[in-house]
Amino acid sequence: MIILARAAAYSTLFIGVLLILLPGRILAWSGMTRPATFGPPDLAGAALTGLAGALALWCIGTFVVVGKGTPAPFDPPRRLVVRGPYRFVRNPMYLGAGLAIWGAALVYRSLALFGYGAVFFLAMHALVVAYEEPTLERAFGEEYAAYRLRVPRWLPHFGAGRWRSPERS
Repeated sequence: MIILARAAAYSTLFIGVLLILLPGRILAWSGMTRPATFGPPDLAGAALTGLAGALALWCIGTFVVVGKGTPAPFDPPRRLVVRGPYRFVRNPMYLGAGLAIWGAALVYRSLALFGYGAVFFLAMHALVVAYEEPTLERAFGEEYAAYRLRVPRWLPHFGAGRWRSPERS
């Protein structure tokens, strides 16, 4: 239960700052307001944002239940997480967050918010390559190396060759 509370606190901070506060400031700075009508682009953007949010929650739950830790770098999982959405792509939480930003950009028809999403993806890519992957390699060794070879970093793979954890093979 303590792990769940820590994960909820970290996730609230991550979501609050990166997915609500900063996009809200970008929209305010660019003079954007909520669209007066709700048409197909808005529906598509809202659906994308909702699905991306569900993906992020699935990731957080998987970190808590399977990894016995949180997504926070200062409170990482104790076990390598290769189940749930991590079977299909190595960074589903960042992918979900970026897609949520782009969904909001679609709803608001905001190029500034779309640009923020692009910068978010570039920053997360740099973080993953420079920090997370080397850290996971040190922490989990061959298990992570094998996972890294089988599961793509950003574009999900849903085929038969996806990762199967050793205990489920």
